[in-house]
Amino acid sequence: MDFQKETNRIYCENEAGQLIAEITFPETESGIFCIDHTFVDDSLRGQGVAGKLVKMAVEEIQSRNGKVTATCSYAQHWLEKHQVS
Repeated sequence: MDFQKETNRIYCENEAGQLIAEITFPETESGIFCIDHTFVDDSLRGQGVAGKLVKMAVEEIQSRNGKVTATCSYAQHWLEKHQVS
């Protein structure tokens, strides 16, 4: 998959330009980024795409020396499982 990165978003589109995977993590306070949305198209479910998106977002946030928080339930669970604070 060819993921595209924007300032607070990582996503992937299919050949037709349709969104098939996305994660957003706006900066809610100075240096604090909240993963608030994770989307994976039904055609990709069960392939670990959501986990990969969260991992990529965490790495991006940490590269900015930011703190990771989440309101997205999937991301909250992933962060707890991987002991990311």
